[in-house]
Amino acid sequence: MEFFLHDRKIVLSQFLILCMIIVVSCRGPVYKPPEIEKLTDHFSRLSVNQSYNVFYGGSNIHMTNNGSSAEIILDKSSGSGLISKDKYYYGFFNAALKLPAHFTSGVVVAFYMSNSDVFPHNHDEIDFELLGHEKRRDWILQTNLYGNGSVHTGREEKFYLWFDPTLDFHDYTILWNNHHIVFLVDNVPIREVVHNTAISSVYPSKPMSIIVTIWDGSEWATHGGKYPVNYNYAPFVTTMKGIELEGCIKQQQNTNSSSILTPTCSKRSNTSSLDPVDGEGFMKLSSQQMAGLDWARRKHMFYSYCQDTKRYKVLPPECNAT
Repeated sequence: MEFFLHDRKIVLSQFLILCMIIVVSCRGPVYKPPEIEKLTDHFSRLSVNQSYNVFYGGSNIHMTNNGSSAEIILDKSSGSGLISKDKYYYGFFNAALKLPAHFTSGVVVAFYMSNSDVFPHNHDEIDFELLGHEKRRDWILQTNLYGNGSVHTGREEKFYLWFDPTLDFHDYTILWNNHHIVFLVDNVPIREVVHNTAISSVYPSKPMSIIVTIWDGSEWATHGGKYPVNYNYAPFVTTMKGIELEGCIKQQQNTNSSSILTPTCSKRSNTSSLDPVDGEGFMKLSSQQMAGLDWARRKHMFYSYCQDTKRYKVLPPECNAT
């Protein structure tokens, strides 16, 4: 009898090890990020209702905790989204998001900046796009940017996350100034776009709104639409809090002829510059941040437009810039 129980324990332990191997092989190895300075600690966190208005799908937006957080929802009737009350020229922009669980193929959650409402044919954009997947919790993170309406050129990079984004809140941050654009996840830089001569023509340069949306991206988000949104798992709910919007706020000025955006800025922070991210600490990445950037790109990036020779017969000039 003891021998039989001993054999059962061995078989059970081997089965558990096999299960662990299968989980790791499906989701990839899990790496612990390096210790990084928390830039999000430098700015005040705001409530959602202080910072955002309804962009669309108002019936699918639920303010929670007295407006300090919000749920944005995708179901058969509609997606939904929020848009910042102000437009910003440079700044530090953050949202803490908790993503929908279960089968999320075709679901897209976006945290991005855009001015397409003001410049419909010549707009700028800086994007975080979180792409749902047919494998339960395997969300993909895509970053992109363009200036002057060059949406078709595409400057995408894609990453696997080192955590399950459905279990807790994680910070997604855009740092944008005249020196560079930095995408950060939980304060770890995952991408830096240095403002140099090679990229200057498509570097975002006009005031933008900050927008958070959830929508049906079945046509393109997963294997070209092979796995569309399955509304049997709806509603898909993204919860949002941890808002940080620190930037040069463009002031609207009414003239006799039209309403225009003036070059004057106001700011919420107490920095010496009108741009709260123009100081020395925001001009370039520290050695610690550079180590984090290298870690994220070596271990988690699996696509960069600068390596896509099928898409580009001639790579964009910034890909070869030093």
